[in-house]
Amino acid sequence: MPELPEVETIRRQLDPELRGARITGVEVHLPRLVKYPSPLSYRRALRGKRILEVGRRGKYLLLRLEGGRILVVHLGMSGSLRFASPGGERPRHTHLVFHLDDGRELLYVDPRTFGETALLREGDLSPLPGLDRLGPEPLEAGFTPGELARALRGRCRVKAALLDQSRVAGIGNIYADEALHRAGIHPLRRLDELEGEEMESLHRAMREVLSEALSRGGSSVNDYVDTRGEKGSFQASHRVYRRAGEPCFRCGELIRKVRVAGRGTYFCPRCQR
Repeated sequence: MPELPEVETIRRQLDPELRGARITGVEVHLPRLVKYPSPLSYRRALRGKRILEVGRRGKYLLLRLEGGRILVVHLGMSGSLRFASPGGERPRHTHLVFHLDDGRELLYVDPRTFGETALLREGDLSPLPGLDRLGPEPLEAGFTPGELARALRGRCRVKAALLDQSRVAGIGNIYADEALHRAGIHPLRRLDELEGEEMESLHRAMREVLSEALSRGGSSVNDYVDTRGEKGSFQASHRVYRRAGEPCFRCGELIRKVRVAGRGTYFCPRCQR
């Protein structure tokens, strides 16, 4: 699933392309992707709306429209957004088409169809509970070690807590594993066992790995591509993710894999005791 660096990469590409553009029509070829309102109301309400800016919250893209509406797009496991010319051949699994007033089409392509979209009113995100309950953004200036400590209260495993979007927004399986390795924290450690210095190390590692991944267009380990159809390159710098049985770059111990919160989890048993 695209995580914060991948979604932010797409946001940065979309914003200059879509600012000021007007949506002249919408095709919905897979109605179940539209979570709110009904697909018919969604299409009607979007027609004629001008896009003011493209924002992001966690793993959600937020297209702010004139009239106080927000077009929300979540890419799910395999979704992507691409520009196309009218009349051109569309990729397989194109489920949404946004027609723009300059003649271009913005396509939502999703082979596995775990994505979602909605049209919400500014200030009311309740129709999408996952968006409404997001925790703080880990790359914002106000996200301090103290803020992280408040978000990671309780007794659950630290890896499971990092995957909980209501605690911290935008971090998924890849960057949880990478940050924990850099911080030297075992993914099965309980939150109430973490010392203050460890929380500071985790805070620093989270921000470092997210920033580095963003600078390289994210990680392409499965389906992720940006709006130009290009892959990110940060997967070449992964220290533990999907490296089970390979030596740790830091100490040489073989990387191991366990399951935490139902997700494959990679760690170094020597660096992360």
